[in-house]
Amino acid sequence: MERPHTLLIHYDKGTPAIAKQIVKDLQGRDGPAKVDAMKKAIMLLLNGETLPQLLNTIVRFVLPSQDPMLQKLLLLYLEIIDIGKVDADADGGTMNEMYICQHLKNNLNNSNIYTRVATLRFICHLNDKHLGIIRELRSSVVGNLQHKHPYVRRNAILAVMTIYKLPQGQLLLVDAPETIEEVLSKEEDPSAKRSAFLMLSTCDQDRAINYLLSHVDSVSGWGELLQMVVLELIRKVLVSRMDKGEKETYINIVKSLLNAPSTATAVAYECAGILVSLSSKPTDIIAAGNTYCQLLRSQSDNNVKRIALDRLIELKSSHRDIMVDLTMDVLRALNCRNTDIQKKTLHIVLDLITERNINGVVLMLKNEAFKTQGHGGEFKNNGKYRQMLIQAIRICALKFPKVASTVDNLLMDFSGDNNVASAIDMFHSVREIIEMNHELSVSIITRLLDNFYRIRASRVCSCALWTIGEYCRSLDEVENGIATIKHCLGELPFLPVSEQGEDADSSEKVQQKINSITVSSVLADASEPAFYDQGSLTRRNLRSFLLTGDFFLGAVVASTLTKLVLRLEGVQSSKVEVNKASTQAVLIMDSMLQLGQSPVLPHPIDNDSYDRIVVCIRLLCRTGDNVRKIWLQSCRQSFVKMLSEKQLRESEELNAKAQISHAQPDDLIHFDSLKTMKGTSQLELEDMTPDDEKLETGEFIKDGDGVNKLNRRIHQLTGFSDPVYAEAFVTVHRHDIVLDITIINRTKQTLQNFVMELIIKGGLEIVELKPVEDPQNNTLAPESNKEIKVKLMVVSTDTGVICGNVVYETSNGEKTVVLSEICFDVGDYMSPAVCTDEAFRTLWAELEWKRKVDVDTEIQDEKEFLDHVIKLTNMKCLTAPLEGNCGFLTANLYAKSVFGEDALVNVSIEKKNKGRLGGSIKIKSKSRGIALGLSNKISLKQKGKGGN
Repeated sequence: MERPHTLLIHYDKGTPAIAKQIVKDLQGRDGPAKVDAMKKAIMLLLNGETLPQLLNTIVRFVLPSQDPMLQKLLLLYLEIIDIGKVDADADGGTMNEMYICQHLKNNLNNSNIYTRVATLRFICHLNDKHLGIIRELRSSVVGNLQHKHPYVRRNAILAVMTIYKLPQGQLLLVDAPETIEEVLSKEEDPSAKRSAFLMLSTCDQDRAINYLLSHVDSVSGWGELLQMVVLELIRKVLVSRMDKGEKETYINIVKSLLNAPSTATAVAYECAGILVSLSSKPTDIIAAGNTYCQLLRSQSDNNVKRIALDRLIELKSSHRDIMVDLTMDVLRALNCRNTDIQKKTLHIVLDLITERNINGVVLMLKNEAFKTQGHGGEFKNNGKYRQMLIQAIRICALKFPKVASTVDNLLMDFSGDNNVASAIDMFHSVREIIEMNHELSVSIITRLLDNFYRIRASRVCSCALWTIGEYCRSLDEVENGIATIKHCLGELPFLPVSEQGEDADSSEKVQQKINSITVSSVLADASEPAFYDQGSLTRRNLRSFLLTGDFFLGAVVASTLTKLVLRLEGVQSSKVEVNKASTQAVLIMDSMLQLGQSPVLPHPIDNDSYDRIVVCIRLLCRTGDNVRKIWLQSCRQSFVKMLSEKQLRESEELNAKAQISHAQPDDLIHFDSLKTMKGTSQLELEDMTPDDEKLETGEFIKDGDGVNKLNRRIHQLTGFSDPVYAEAFVTVHRHDIVLDITIINRTKQTLQNFVMELIIKGGLEIVELKPVEDPQNNTLAPESNKEIKVKLMVVSTDTGVICGNVVYETSNGEKTVVLSEICFDVGDYMSPAVCTDEAFRTLWAELEWKRKVDVDTEIQDEKEFLDHVIKLTNMKCLTAPLEGNCGFLTANLYAKSVFGEDALVNVSIEKKNKGRLGGSIKIKSKSRGIALGLSNKISLKQKGKGGN
């Protein structure tokens, strides 16, 4: 049986205590035995037993005892029982209650401070069922308000507040507010003063307001606890009555607390929140924003920083124009070496950049980027931070082209970055800047050619070579590009002819020679190191990559040389120079083919790279206008189209967010809508009238299958033929799950000792389980119903399962009805999210848990199957919509859990024989629960038409 108590003790039902033995132990003289007997009695009472005859024994043998432990257990016992009802059932009549009242009164007048405080706290736990005791003790409680020790006075004030808040409390203590006000005016202890003001603000708000307004000048000097109660009172006042004159007074009080030099951090945070809710003046918004920024700078706890950033995001969404002035203050949060905080800070700042502050923002981002170069291995996530800074600088340069010329040199300085991801982001930024700002092309290309030898990663070299091949246009740029590539490749051939012709026995010596020139191309942190030749940095990075067997890069070199030679034909008037460049390019490609077929390399050249290089050689030997147009224009046009589609998607997302309608013009107006929503949780909002009416009428949007979403939130727990019918209505909101369980007695008999037992498995925990009405009544009348509310908390993304049974007693004995399971899979905790392609690839390389599901479906259309997977997993498709039908499809999906964990899915499918789809779905996540949950859900429900 579930009853609300302030005490919870474990009780083993396998060894129940016997009432007679408890009475015998309590009547004895053994102190430890009495303590054990009292504990057993309390455990029995907590588990639904009544033990009415036990009260007489306790009054006779426990009440007079001087043992502190027994007295403490006695107070717990009195708190649990309904004294009036138990006393009526016992033989002692009302005498027991009189003895108990006299005992408690003696405790309240005891010279021992602990005894007084323990009794006062006991009174704070009483309710309207203990009015008889409270009526006898009220004068003694009021007398403790004048005790010399503040510890006693503080608890006495709380006891008075508890009594006054009872249904008949105002009749028991008629002058309680006046008495507490008098105590407050004389009190000097901060804690007792806070309790007195709390009592007035709770029980007599007008009196508390008058006291506050009469001490406005001294509020800033009050203690932190009292100031927090003052702020809570201001919230209540402004919710209940919005008088314009009083509102200005309260705003001044809040501002005085905010500006006081001795104001505590918690008080300042609350003041900022209240100020934002009360006023929209720019000065007040800036004051609140400055408070949050001060928290970012002064607090070392990262959780506090996250909360402050969340408040700044809320300010930005409602007062963006005002928040622009705080951009530089927010940027100072980058000093924190937590990646999440840095990412959130940059997100806020990038939404606040304008023509006025763009120069300062870019300058600070550049300084932070230089710092990351100086602390290469000092910080664990230095590479990620540098990558975020480069992405932020790119966004600034694209939004405000005037600053692009100031960042191109900085970006080129990171061309040799050890972190591959940040270096690739840098080159993606460079090519977008060039495409958007053609006047910067010359300076960027010149800088790129000068720094090309510093590139230390093969993938970065590929991006740089593509940029060189596309944007080297003038004669000088083309010639410098060819010369730079030739210089980084070194002398030809790549291996001496004598070494290429040696047998297998001498190949190991040649391999050792290659290894002495090049080192491993991948370090433990997934970065690619520099190349050394006899201890010094070599400028022939392309040669080093080729000698390690990277022939994909060789194919990129061949394509770049081909583009440069084709472009040279249009800008060079001398045919001799053109033929010379073409011959040298063909010679380089031929040397790469010979190197790929050499037995001394770790592995031979792959077929794709071989074919690509051969195509380039044939193209240089026989050129034409159509071929030149494809190589020099079509590639560039594809890139421009990709950028245009990217900008179009971003603009559509922004427009979609701006066009979201929170209410329709013809919606009904409910009186609850006129109430303030401040301080109301999301779960409480969902339970308000508008949604309740929709739930009752079934007015919910239907999904694609035409199934009403209301039915998915109602779970039948028992069968229609069971004597007890039960169903649960489920409400899920982020970390909270609420079950409203309805139980109906379908029989003609009364069900006694009715108990519902629930077992929670997986990533859920029970927060609260109690009947909605009359928690002490555990019987169920014939054909009546009972409402039980269960509150759960999501503690992990593992699949949660709720199961259990209903136990009751009838005239035929004890019966049990097993409840059906309610499952919460990972889809209930996931929400679609968006990230860039670069971030997706980075996360794919970093995340640990990986699962793979083979495609086995009855759906025969690729796009239809992709839509089915998106709907099934509740994820966002990052891949642009496809046109046409080629029989093959690949797409990336992304989502975040309620705990902020990333979930990545790659769908690769192709159409096979007889129209069936084949392929695989790969899943990666940081936690095992997400990966396993998504894979199981996809495996079970991917069938589609026939198997869903």
